[in-house]
Amino acid sequence: MREHVVQCMGPHGLHRMAYTEWGDPGNPRVLLCVHGLTRNGRDFDVLAQALSGEYRVVCPDVVGRGRSDWLGVKSDYAFPLYVSDIITLIARLGARHVDWVGTSMGGVIGMLLAGQPHTPVRRLVLNDVGPLISAEALRRIGRYIGRAPVFATMDDAEDYLRQIGAGFGPLTDAQWRHLTRYSAHPVDKGYALLYDPGLGEAFHLMPILLDVDIWNAFEHIRHPVLALRGAESDVLARATWLAMGKRGPRAKLVEFPGIGHAPMLMAEDQIAVIRDFLLSPPAADR
Repeated sequence: MREHVVQCMGPHGLHRMAYTEWGDPGNPRVLLCVHGLTRNGRDFDVLAQALSGEYRVVCPDVVGRGRSDWLGVKSDYAFPLYVSDIITLIARLGARHVDWVGTSMGGVIGMLLAGQPHTPVRRLVLNDVGPLISAEALRRIGRYIGRAPVFATMDDAEDYLRQIGAGFGPLTDAQWRHLTRYSAHPVDKGYALLYDPGLGEAFHLMPILLDVDIWNAFEHIRHPVLALRGAESDVLARATWLAMGKRGPRAKLVEFPGIGHAPMLMAEDQIAVIRDFLLSPPAADR
């Protein structure tokens, strides 16, 4: 695993986006793994290791998260900037095409990019997110995003993560410790979450009484899509997920029982589903 940064341009100046990279840096087959709203690229360590023999796996910390810079103007935290930053990263990597795994927010970024003309995205894995997100789900997310709790110990930070991440599914103690290690950092009086609380300001600028609807972007995708769903998810409604199999690129659908929002892609069965989709050429590629 290697750590890098790339400099990006936003509406109010330059900022650095950090990323981790796995596998052969000369491999032309590149996989981007993009995390959820308050998470970071280290969520994908297990998946990246599993696929690093076949791919150059790149896991960015979207700006405001992980090792990336925090923005001075909080309203800049928005999807146009996130998409622009990823395009800058792809240029830095020298990749002509990429495959994509996106969890929640990372999946929305992937859909917005994959639906563009001349997109570099060849195959898209959407992890518990779709082109319609209900206002009710947004309100639930809004109850914790932007909070800046300080924990006395890392154990306290882990307890909090287990609470807000209950939908991640059954994880081992070692996996929870791994997620906590890269979710919190030392501050003056203990440990704080490793993302900019200002994300909450940008989030609450959204009209959270309305559903988020990007079906138009989804229906412009012309490459293979795999749509994963936690069976207990409140972010990807089952009706939306089923419709994704019939509209636009007609996604392949896989559901994981006993999991909510969102599967952490650390379990062998979850990794196997992604590996099979990415490495087995679809009929259109033959």
